[in-house]
Amino acid sequence: MNETSGQLRKMAVQLSDPVVYFLRLGEARVALADYLGKMLVLRHTGVIECLGCGREVKKTFNQGYCFPCSQRLACCDLCIVRPERCHYHQGTCRQPEWGEANCMQEHVVYLANTSGLKVGITRHSQIPTRWIDQGAMQAIPILRVANRLLASQVEVILAHHVADKTDWRRMLKGKPQQRDLPSERDALLRLAAPELQSLRVANANAVCPVTEAGVDIHFPVIEYPEKVASMNFDKTPTIEGRLLGIKGQYLIFDHGVINLRKYGGYQIVLCDSG
Repeated sequence: MNETSGQLRKMAVQLSDPVVYFLRLGEARVALADYLGKMLVLRHTGVIECLGCGREVKKTFNQGYCFPCSQRLACCDLCIVRPERCHYHQGTCRQPEWGEANCMQEHVVYLANTSGLKVGITRHSQIPTRWIDQGAMQAIPILRVANRLLASQVEVILAHHVADKTDWRRMLKGKPQQRDLPSERDALLRLAAPELQSLRVANANAVCPVTEAGVDIHFPVIEYPEKVASMNFDKTPTIEGRLLGIKGQYLIFDHGVINLRKYGGYQIVLCDSG
C-alpha cells in the first residue's frame, strides 16, 4: 500500500471541464481525479500544527491557526468574514502590510449560482478560484471596486435584493437551476441604482461597472447525495469510502461529505491501495 502524508491545506484548483483538484499534503500535491469512483482512505494521525507558526496544538481556529495566531494575524481578523468591519483606514489593522497586499487591492463584486443566486466579493486575482471554492456552477462579475471595504458596502446594498450566503447542504445535493446571469446582473443593478449612485458620488471612480462574460463551472461529480451527512476527522480519524465527487472544498463519499478546508493544519495520511 502506498501512502502520502503531510499537513493538510486547502485543495488547489484549476478551472477546466471539469474542475481539476489537487489534495495538498505538505509539499505533495495529489491529483484527486485519479481517485474519482474509487476507494479513498484519509487518516488523521492525531497531530495538528498551526498554519501560522507551525507549533503543535490540540485545537485550531479560523481553519487552521492556533489561538495566539488567530488573535495576531490579519488574515484571522473578524473583518475577513465581515468585510464591512474593515478598520484599515482607522490605522488599527493587525498587519498593515498584509492589508495593503490583500484588502487595499481591486475587488470584484459578483453574482454566483451556488445553492441559488447569491452576491459575493473577492479580490480580482482570486477569480475564478473563489467561485470554485464556493461550489458555484455559474458566476459573473458585477462591479469593480477599489478596495475590500468599498466592495463590502456594495455587497450590503445588493444583499437587500439577493442572498449573500450559500446553503452548503443544498449546494452539495445537486445542480441549481440554470440562470441567465447577465439578465440577473442587469436587473439587480437597476434595483440598487439609487444606493449605488450615492456610493459612487462619495467615492469617485472607485466603483465601476463591468461587462465581462460569466463562466459556467463543471465539477467532477459522479453522483450527488440524497442526504448530506457531514464527516469529521475529530470524531472519525479514518475516513474512507468511494469518492463520488468533489465540489467547493468538499469531498463527496458514498456515505457522507467532508469539508477539507475546515481541517487545515491536520496531519493526514492518504492511503493508496493501488
